[in-house]
Amino acid sequence: MANTQTQIRRILRDIREKTGIHVRLTPAGGEETHVLLGTGAAALDGYIDGTGAAAERTARLLEYLVENADAHALLPDREEHLKAVLLGEGGEWYAFRFATKYALQDGACFALDVVPDRLLAQTCELVRGCLAENDLFVKMDRTRLAVVHFSDGEQSAYEFGQFLWQSLYEELGIRASIGIGCDAPSFTEIAQSYSQAVTAVRMSEMFRDAGEVHSYREYLLVRMLEDVPRSRLEEYVMQFRVGNMDDVFADEEIAETAETFLESSLNVSEASRKLFMHRNTLMYRLDKIERITGLNIRKFSDAVTFRILSVLHHLLRQERRDP
Repeated sequence: MANTQTQIRRILRDIREKTGIHVRLTPAGGEETHVLLGTGAAALDGYIDGTGAAAERTARLLEYLVENADAHALLPDREEHLKAVLLGEGGEWYAFRFATKYALQDGACFALDVVPDRLLAQTCELVRGCLAENDLFVKMDRTRLAVVHFSDGEQSAYEFGQFLWQSLYEELGIRASIGIGCDAPSFTEIAQSYSQAVTAVRMSEMFRDAGEVHSYREYLLVRMLEDVPRSRLEEYVMQFRVGNMDDVFADEEIAETAETFLESSLNVSEASRKLFMHRNTLMYRLDKIERITGLNIRKFSDAVTFRILSVLHHLLRQERRDP
């Protein structure tokens, strides 16, 4: 390694200035974690405050950054670096390096996957104007952009997604599909949140879900069942022994009515509004579903059963389509 002890001290000063992490070169006693900085004759012993998993993770990141400081000097530009972080390339150390290089005020954050129906360049400009100073965004490809929003306690993740969607629609007439990942406790773990946001958009397309903003949490059941072998999925369908379910899924109007009703928390008035449908028409269709399947989805237990069968149906249909 080309790093001398003088270079190691310089790197540690840089890390402290940008992140606030202080590495001592002599032990202070008490609760602290050892860090081996560098290799060979140039290596130094370092110590950081705290013990446990979080401190160990910080120590490993510090060791990696110091040992590979020469390679880090040739990092890609900001956009390419951020894209790589969101795609999980390089792991947590790469995200940590981004945070230190650009002096991010780290904290809880989540990622959004924004897929407009057109005008990607204009979408990027408008989204830029909607973000707080510490937030990030980058164009991922020709069809989508990613946003990293640091939680401020004023808006929920869903409310922030709705704010972006509404801004795009009102200002540019753009309809976007927006996926929201789960909260990450630190920017170094943002790749998982972005992967979840992309999955939420994919799932919403698979299920043709109403609405424009979709949280990964909505599809947790789907993700659990997606990894189950086809033979087991078919076995689950048989075990439910609900007849004529295929008739419901084959009727697009009835299927859409059922999905919208479930998404509306079994609220008839809300579902009627979303479907632009008279309340009596909605009640007629819910009665029809009960006649066909024996499931009264106005009851929570039957609604859960219907939802599971709907997920199984879509997953099996998707498998038949995939080569």
